[in-house]
Amino acid sequence: MRISLKIFLDHGQPRRYKRTSLGSGVIISGERGLILTNAHVISRSSAIQVFLQDEREFSADIIGADPDSDLAVLRIQSDDPLPAIEMGTSDDLMIGETIIAIGNPFGFSHTVTTGVISALKRSIRTEERTYQDFIQTDASINPGNSGGPLLNINGELIGINTAIYAKAQGIGFAIPINRARRIVNDLILYGEVVLPWVGVTAQEIDSHIATYMSLEAGKGLLVRAVELTSPAHVAGIITGDVILEVGKQTMKTLEDYRIAIRRYKAGDTIVMSVLHEGVPQTVSIHTGVYPTERGADLAFRLFGVRVKNGDSEGALVTDINPESYLARIGARAGDVIRQIDDISVDSIDDFFRAVIKYRQKSTIVLLLQRGDQGYYITVQLS
Repeated sequence: MRISLKIFLDHGQPRRYKRTSLGSGVIISGERGLILTNAHVISRSSAIQVFLQDEREFSADIIGADPDSDLAVLRIQSDDPLPAIEMGTSDDLMIGETIIAIGNPFGFSHTVTTGVISALKRSIRTEERTYQDFIQTDASINPGNSGGPLLNINGELIGINTAIYAKAQGIGFAIPINRARRIVNDLILYGEVVLPWVGVTAQEIDSHIATYMSLEAGKGLLVRAVELTSPAHVAGIITGDVILEVGKQTMKTLEDYRIAIRRYKAGDTIVMSVLHEGVPQTVSIHTGVYPTERGADLAFRLFGVRVKNGDSEGALVTDINPESYLARIGARAGDVIRQIDDISVDSIDDFFRAVIKYRQKSTIVLLLQRGDQGYYITVQLS
């Protein structure tokens, strides 16, 4: 059963006002009342109302949301069984295949459009982030379609429609359902996506590194550091190795590596092809969950700061590496970190959780407070 979402948005201080936004969703578990939609549909919502096709209406709670993948899971409570969509697969999709999109474009509820798959593995860059591995279709997907189902001709769910690309005309995009499955499982279990812990810090191989180390520029990623006792360390990866493939995906850029790792969950085994001391090898890395007790050391390595709980909310900076980026732009001990990307920092536990969650991103935005003033700072991580 397809659904309509009515989102009540609260726009905060100093002038508070509310507006209503419309989106779409799809029931993925009738017994548990679980609904899959886009994260941007429910972002900043103060209340969510769900309208089913049979005119039943429910209030929904957010189970979890992941802005990086633009997916969110909601839950509604029903005394009667709810019909759920039949899951398909997105691994065998073909360009030219007929598809069906359902949603609420501009408030026109339960609108059906058809088209074909125009392309696979598309990347979409918006003002806030880059989304990877999308299905492109010529079916009309407009504001209000976001979160609705993309179906194959058998009526099986193969993707989640999203209308995040404002310049799109005559083209639409959808998140492949096989990529969404792992993210949904994490959102249901943990309320957020948990990246697998590998323990490798890598860098791209430019012409200078290639010449110095007798490597081929643009082919593979050089292992710059390996965390002690990490899964990569246990598997035998060492500094100076070259990662050629993760799974079956060739590594050329750090973005290739980040995309490949996000396809796995903690506890999975990742097979990598590497050059180990110049000899090609295949290595199996049994991933885990990043240990929270390493959060302090990770924060110092990434940002060059050590923190403690402040007198009020936030993480109080107690020490800063003078060679770090934050120190160079004027951050100092006594400043308070109030937010990291989408996570509000009310304590050092929030701070370490955010650092661990976003450790593989290329950039992170910090909200740094000094006195009554707040400053948003973009920090380059790699």
